[in-house]
Amino acid sequence: MDKNNQIAGMEKSMIQNQNKTVVKSMELLNLFIDHDRLSLNEMVELTNMPKTSIHRMIGSLEGMGFLQRGEDGKFSLGLLFLQFGQLVSERLDIRQLALPVMSALRDEVEEAVNLIVRDGKEAIYIEKLDTPHPVRLYTKIGRRSPLYAGACSRIILSFLEEKEREQYLREVELAPIGRGTITDRDELRKAVADAREKGYTISYSELENDTVAVAAPIFDHMGRLHAGISIAGPQERFTEERLPTLIAHLTAAAERISTALGWRRARRS
Repeated sequence: MDKNNQIAGMEKSMIQNQNKTVVKSMELLNLFIDHDRLSLNEMVELTNMPKTSIHRMIGSLEGMGFLQRGEDGKFSLGLLFLQFGQLVSERLDIRQLALPVMSALRDEVEEAVNLIVRDGKEAIYIEKLDTPHPVRLYTKIGRRSPLYAGACSRIILSFLEEKEREQYLREVELAPIGRGTITDRDELRKAVADAREKGYTISYSELENDTVAVAAPIFDHMGRLHAGISIAGPQERFTEERLPTLIAHLTAAAERISTALGWRRARRS
């Protein structure tokens, strides 16, 4: 019996030591969230772990493909992470990720909330939650709109890669849809530039008269545009006094969804 207890105690100790090794290995890997490349001494300085322990863990992580050593002796994340990241990205359902955040946003602002993705030269609504108010803006899942018209679409346009965005801005025919549709190319360029600077865009009667929409971008783990989220409704409820509150709630929701996709705010230099 004593022998069995001794064996059990040894097994428990081994498991605990293994768990500690896993935790410490994760601490090392987490350093690379904010640092592209690190030397052994830099890792020691940042973690305060013994140099021998870090050297041993680095060897294991490098052998498994989690770290790779450069010609200068510094380490960076291995290509295995690229494979894992691609798999995670492919398997993420943006609607499933976004819906709880959209529901919370709808309850906070009591306005319709839309999730939008790009489809060629158009934006398409892939999820929508209605306002509890009886007076509402009619939209539906599957609705399409050109990238130049309306906050929902223009936020997609604004955060496309520069070359693609500029080509679109040169070639698109700016046909009027609502009373406020932007049909002047210079004005559209200014609206796009403002959206990129502020992180959101507002439209007034661009797709439907007497309506207002505010939209913000959603980014993926590579920092690329993945989707857009917007709140929209009758102009009478989107007053100048209320807009700052709506924008704050919207941009916070967009950031939460982006974070769920693996996006991280750019670190300070």
